[in-house]
Amino acid sequence: QRALNLGYAIFGTLVRASLLEEEGSSYLKIHDVVRDMGLWIASDLGKHKERCIVQTDIGLSEIPKVKKWKDVRKMSLMGTSIEKISESSSPDCPELTTLFLASNERLTTISGDFFRSMPRLLVLNLSRCYNLNGLPEKISRLSSLRCLGLAGTQMDRLPVGFQELKMLIHLNLEFTKVVSCDWISNLSRLRTLKLAGSQVWLDMSLMKELQLLKHLEFGDVFNTLILRTVSLQVFVLPAMDTLRRINIWKYGGREIEVVEKTPLNKSPTSPPCFSNLSYVQIRECDGLKDLTWLLFAPNLTSLFVFESKQLEEIISKDKAASVLEETRNDTLVPFKNLEVIFLADLPELKSIFWSAPPFERLKHFAVYTCVKLSKLPLDSKSILKVEEFDFDCEEEEWIQGIEWEDEATRNRFLPSFKRRANR
Repeated sequence: QRALNLGYAIFGTLVRASLLEEEGSSYLKIHDVVRDMGLWIASDLGKHKERCIVQTDIGLSEIPKVKKWKDVRKMSLMGTSIEKISESSSPDCPELTTLFLASNERLTTISGDFFRSMPRLLVLNLSRCYNLNGLPEKISRLSSLRCLGLAGTQMDRLPVGFQELKMLIHLNLEFTKVVSCDWISNLSRLRTLKLAGSQVWLDMSLMKELQLLKHLEFGDVFNTLILRTVSLQVFVLPAMDTLRRINIWKYGGREIEVVEKTPLNKSPTSPPCFSNLSYVQIRECDGLKDLTWLLFAPNLTSLFVFESKQLEEIISKDKAASVLEETRNDTLVPFKNLEVIFLADLPELKSIFWSAPPFERLKHFAVYTCVKLSKLPLDSKSILKVEEFDFDCEEEEWIQGIEWEDEATRNRFLPSFKRRANR
């Protein structure tokens, strides 16, 4: 998360300095003059012009001819008209570390020999090559590869030998047709695995594979079919202790089940299994009744719940009591580190928590179209810095219908509500 924040800060600095330009709400672009200057600097002030090859969106139909392939370190051929990369296009690139082939929508096949002489390649991006339906088995030769982007390709399986990419750290399979990740535990260094929109079944077999990935930091559960008929039991996995973010979209089950199982809970005093989880987003999970499993995320900072038609409680009192009894742990305190909670389009939501948790760091609370939610988990001692707290809601009428714990609570928080409602 720190790296992500730093990246945004760097982009912001570059925009303010006019080195990058905003293009719409989601994209940045670099001015041609600044781009040329950057390439000039990267080529050692023009002394090694072929160190960085950038030929994008220019109607290129084949791999370009380069005089000194052995000097090339970074190459970008994005958005070209290349349809096939054949055996004849097999450059000797001993120093190449970065290869961008993304957004080549006509690209259908890549010869295995193309990767024959790229021993130092670290980054390979083939995302949005919408007609690319496979990778050659010889991709296993890329023994140094750290980052591989395949999002949006037509691949339904990964080639034999893929598991030999032992150094791989980041793998993006979003919106592919890949159906199996049975080999995933062989990629022991993997830190980022993106499966959003893929056909991978999130079942216990995959969960057992994931538990062997000791460095995994980010999980993205994003598949309607997979989660429609099963109870999600991700909490049996020791590796999940390192997970920082979870997105669950269109999961149709009735609950996300917390399962006590060794070696996860070796003793009654074992730590919560999601101790590093800081961000949770639940969207269009129409079968869910509650999110009591959040008890096991004591360091949660951001909670977003949208469009889940049957959700009645965030934390169920009865289920929480059962969980505490089963785990023999009465020290689980929810929302202690929560900073942002956003609830929207939850027509059956009646309760967030049955009492007022500490909310020591809560700064922003938003409620939209939760018509049955009339009591908030706040009291006169909630939220240490109430002057920094704000509440965002849709209607003044809803504010007037809130059932306050007492008059002191009402007086403490009502100004925050009105201040946001009038903006």
